[in-house]
Amino acid sequence: MNGSIINASVTMNALQQRLDLLAENIANVNTAGYKRKQGTFEDLLTNAKQQPEAFRKDGRIGPMGYNQGWGARFLQLGPDMTQGTLKETGTATDLAIEGNALFQVEADGKTAYTRSGAFQLTVRGNGDTILATEAGYPVLGTRGGAGQPGPIVVPAGVTLQISGEGVVEGVHGDGTRENLGQLSLVSPARPELLTPVEDNLFVVPDGIAAGDVLTDAAAGPDSGIAVRQGYVEQSNVNVVDEMTELLNVQRAYQLSARALTSADSMLGMANNMRG
Repeated sequence: MNGSIINASVTMNALQQRLDLLAENIANVNTAGYKRKQGTFEDLLTNAKQQPEAFRKDGRIGPMGYNQGWGARFLQLGPDMTQGTLKETGTATDLAIEGNALFQVEADGKTAYTRSGAFQLTVRGNGDTILATEAGYPVLGTRGGAGQPGPIVVPAGVTLQISGEGVVEGVHGDGTRENLGQLSLVSPARPELLTPVEDNLFVVPDGIAAGDVLTDAAAGPDSGIAVRQGYVEQSNVNVVDEMTELLNVQRAYQLSARALTSADSMLGMANNMRG
């Protein structure tokens, strides 16, 4: 009985975590650049039990013995980096990426990554106008194609024009152009190691080198990566798929709950038996 109770309770815990992931995905179906979260689960220790010889009867087809499982546990959380639909907005600061790449932003002094290109112009404390996320995090780029990435400063009175290769230019009123930098893009080589955090960002966990998870990316025809100005990438959550999975997980949770109740009832009956 104890084995049945442990099996059911452990499985219910894993199913609850799966329900939480599905609920978060459904809640972000309209969040620009959101990547659905997917969890990896694994079976816990499975014991092979041998039945007594008395169970060997004539005509028995199944083999002697059985496997006793101990439920499943949550193993790892990772994003599904499948491309979402691009929606045209016509806004010069809205950017979308075609292909396997991420924007780099500066969040609380650290480098973070995002697919959400719903950017805006914001003024820093030093008076510079920069390209930033909706939460105010600076979008990173390089000047002259070299050096460490830094914020993209936009002079007053210019119109932003960003090429498919991620080159940011400011067009002045007289038609002259000023190179403002190159968007810094990275490709996730091991996306399962990226950790989702608030404001629709991803970070590399502590203790893991960024180079083991991400590689530098260059937009262009050869790389299959392109930056689209005036577009935002929609969430890649499919509501129908998520709702179908939600129903399946709920039913599995109910089944485990019934198994737990049955095992508890049988244990109570055994305790109350009088010889």
